[in-house]
Amino acid sequence: MRRLTPLSARPRGRTAWPAAVAGTIALALAGENAAHAAPPAPSLAAVPPAPRHLGVPVLTAAPTPVSYTVQPGDTVWAIARAHGLDTAAVLAANGLDSASIIRPGQVLALVPAAPAAAPEVAEPAPSVRTHEVRPGDTVSAIAAANGVSIDTVLAANGLTRASIIYPGETLQIPATDAAAAPAVAASAPPAAAPGLDAEQSENARLIIRVGRELGVSDRGIAIALGTAMQESWLRNLDWGDRDSLGLFQQRPSSGWGSPEQILDRERSTRVFYGGAADPNGSATRGLLDIPGWEAMPFADAAQAVQISAYPDRYAQWESPATVWLSVLG
Repeated sequence: MRRLTPLSARPRGRTAWPAAVAGTIALALAGENAAHAAPPAPSLAAVPPAPRHLGVPVLTAAPTPVSYTVQPGDTVWAIARAHGLDTAAVLAANGLDSASIIRPGQVLALVPAAPAAAPEVAEPAPSVRTHEVRPGDTVSAIAAANGVSIDTVLAANGLTRASIIYPGETLQIPATDAAAAPAVAASAPPAAAPGLDAEQSENARLIIRVGRELGVSDRGIAIALGTAMQESWLRNLDWGDRDSLGLFQQRPSSGWGSPEQILDRERSTRVFYGGAADPNGSATRGLLDIPGWEAMPFADAAQAVQISAYPDRYAQWESPATVWLSVLG
């Protein structure tokens, strides 16, 4: 017969369950009471390690795996808690809600998939033409022939106004001027002529105005425009070959006036035209002083005034100068 242990001899307090049985009950409770459980415990990373002198192993947080395979008895809440995650985040990462059922063998994502990066939209490459430099070419002539400003061609090729181009060299020619068109103001500035920027157009207007005041024919004004483009890119330069200055690169040492007088755009234009109203009198010879100039070829008439080392280069500006005169004059 088995002898019963008196109640007084049994250990007082909580019943001492065997470890295996206790573990089984704990797992069952975790599954059945998930809906009524306390809020998730903080992740292991937030729990300070136990003192080593107590003999308790120190817990360290492991990296969160990317996925998890559901085991019998698992709940989303328990899986999230075990991995230090928010239950709602795990539900959302798997397209689930609080009423969804998970089954053993199902793979749950524990880390939300990164959103696909939006494809980069390549900006259309600007249309660029090329020009192979030929003997006698100038940047200004190339720019005018392609309907862009000199500065656009210079910028596209890393050049400055002092740069020299050589036959055989290839230049990039943008399809349009590099500078973006400014917003239209209440009083818009006068339009520029094809191939000319604002500064060049202003100087061209001055040459046209002075020519009209002096009664010069359209051909004579076109010759003045082409000469100024060849000599200075239609800019009032304060530098040039030797002591040459201004729109027409006139030289003080050759009697065209003092540097200050030559840099006076209107005076230097009147000196180029010459004639009875020439500020220089008979000290220099302007276009109107050349006998038979109107019957001369374009380049020959310009050369008769300028006496240039490159007389043929004026001819390239005959057609552009005629266009500028028709637009600006």
